[in-house]
Amino acid sequence: MPLTIVITGATSGLGRLAALELARRGARVVITARSRERAEHTRQEIGSDPADVFLGDFTRLDDVRRVGAQIADRYDHVDVLVNNAGLHAFEQRTTPDGFPEMVAVNYLAPWLLTDALLPALLRAPAARVVTVASEASRRHGTLRIPADLTATTPFTARGSSAHYGRSKLLGIMFTMELARRLAGTTVTANCLDPGFNTTGLGRELRFAGALEKVLTRLGIGDPARGAGLIVALAGDPAYAGRSGGYYTVRGHREIQPAAPGDDPRRQAELWAETQQLIEAR
Repeated sequence: MPLTIVITGATSGLGRLAALELARRGARVVITARSRERAEHTRQEIGSDPADVFLGDFTRLDDVRRVGAQIADRYDHVDVLVNNAGLHAFEQRTTPDGFPEMVAVNYLAPWLLTDALLPALLRAPAARVVTVASEASRRHGTLRIPADLTATTPFTARGSSAHYGRSKLLGIMFTMELARRLAGTTVTANCLDPGFNTTGLGRELRFAGALEKVLTRLGIGDPARGAGLIVALAGDPAYAGRSGGYYTVRGHREIQPAAPGDDPRRQAELWAETQQLIEAR
């Protein structure tokens, strides 16, 4: 029986490449997307056994809940959840729920979707949660819990890196605490740094397309490397039973998160504050 693999942000970049490769390996790929048109294009690329698509805007927590419930209702179990969707915004934007956009998409949405799919993951013989993080987390500035979950202070493109890094550090901390909470079950949780990718230059830069072409010609930022690590953590037998790891694309080796993200006490604190915040909203 093919693995049922849910992957977010699968209509472009790393997620698209990972989805295509996982489908090529025989998985039943389930993708979430905001754009129906781009989702349909990805389905056609996958080919003879097209992916199932669930549409939702991950800046809206109600959409994340709905998509999670729909997936859980559709499938007897989920073997792998890949939390890949994310963005690097170059200005502060606030979601309809009142959250800073990067925190909502890069952290709160994966947290909520994982929670919604956990019963389906636990029904699988051996399930995996894979979250795409980033070494940008080392440039997070100062982490303030719970203030950073709701802070909507304006910033410029120059100051965006610390905000992006913090949102990715939150994802690493979430993974570590999730792994602890799942200890003794059939579900593992790991995260990864996909390295620099030209596809990650973003929708925000006016010159991103031209810069991507130049870097591609120079062989810099090949997204296939990052997608390869996603695929490995999602399906390779070498990672079976391994949980609570943060892996880098450089050698697929495990690395230590940036402080204070490596502190179990802070990880547990973040989980409790996030759960309280989501329940309150």
